[in-house]
Amino acid sequence: MADPGGGAVCNGTLHSQNKDCHSENGTVREAQQNGNSNFYKPIVESFEEAPLYAVILTYMGYGIGTLFGYLRDFLRNLGIEKCNAAVEREEQKDFVPLYQNFENFYTRNLYMRVRDNWNRPICSAPGALFDVMERVSDDYNWTFRFTGRIIKDVINMGSYNFLGLAAKYDESMRTVKDVLETYGLGVSSTRQEMGTLDKHKELEDLVSKFLNVEAAMVFGMGFATNSMNIPALVGKGCLILSDELNHASLVLGARLSGATIRIFKHNNMQSLEKLLRDAVIYGQPRTHRAWKKILILVEGIYSMEGSIVHLPQIVALKKKYKAYLYIDEAHSIGSVGPSSRGVMEFFGMDPRDVDVCMGTFTKSFGASGGYIAGRKSQYHRGDCQYKTNVQKNITRRGKRRRERKGNIKI
Repeated sequence: MADPGGGAVCNGTLHSQNKDCHSENGTVREAQQNGNSNFYKPIVESFEEAPLYAVILTYMGYGIGTLFGYLRDFLRNLGIEKCNAAVEREEQKDFVPLYQNFENFYTRNLYMRVRDNWNRPICSAPGALFDVMERVSDDYNWTFRFTGRIIKDVINMGSYNFLGLAAKYDESMRTVKDVLETYGLGVSSTRQEMGTLDKHKELEDLVSKFLNVEAAMVFGMGFATNSMNIPALVGKGCLILSDELNHASLVLGARLSGATIRIFKHNNMQSLEKLLRDAVIYGQPRTHRAWKKILILVEGIYSMEGSIVHLPQIVALKKKYKAYLYIDEAHSIGSVGPSSRGVMEFFGMDPRDVDVCMGTFTKSFGASGGYIAGRKSQYHRGDCQYKTNVQKNITRRGKRRRERKGNIKI
């Protein structure tokens, strides 16, 4: 929210450029004074528009596929078409559905037709070139079987290996080998029993130091870091304000939490502020009691669009309406900012302005797992006792690759 006269909105009020919103943070103040911060720069986004004929043909294709999907569902209900994979299992009918009806419809009738384009199994390091295991399907992509043939040196056009650190390096391989020989493969226990090792603590300390925050917790899976932790933060009587283009893990975590979910337009501060204002004024539906918590869910870089979150404006609204901010930096950590510390550094902002910072080791760091970081007061000892753990070789692999990255200095 930049002012034409050169000011910027901070905590709901207008500040001039020579007045720092976070003057107590020397690093942020120095970055802004040296012109290294994007805090005051206007955010200009442009997205390439698809040609009209491509839009029309795409919608026609989806429309025809949807019509045939309804026809196939009708034939399944009559028992004419036999496909056991498309029918909900008898033992699962009492479970709460995780997906909406149309998502199930889309999966079985549209996605299954082109499923072979995704999740290709590889059998080499995921560098610029890799080897693919050939597979075929005998039941229209519901199941696959391997032919035994290996397709060599396929160009990797869909990688999350942003910095190339997942490629085969002798140094990393030696590190992983040493850790495997010392600690074994898995922990096979929760953090409460025998699942906490020195490597986990080292990685958590390294993450918190790298992000300039007080504390961090690591998890065994990036997707689950969102889907399993959001329900621990909010629940019934809480309100989640989610960007319409948020990742599926954020969407699933919000649904599992039991909180009320409202969607704001992508990077639209007017839409977000209207929802915040209504939430504060009207409270919960029917009772009009104040919400227990208001949590804003955003991403640092949106994976499908490539757009960057308007973090300064969101932080200003968060402070103005006393909400909480949860930011997913899975695609921005390690690739954005002068020293690759993500969008908070990109905008030169105080890390304390973000209540929960989430990220993964899967993308830029070429490992696996995820983390959440923030103020130490948010993380109590009992909160992580039964969380999924990270393999020891992965903790060491991620640590070594942070140290190898030339533009990251801790």
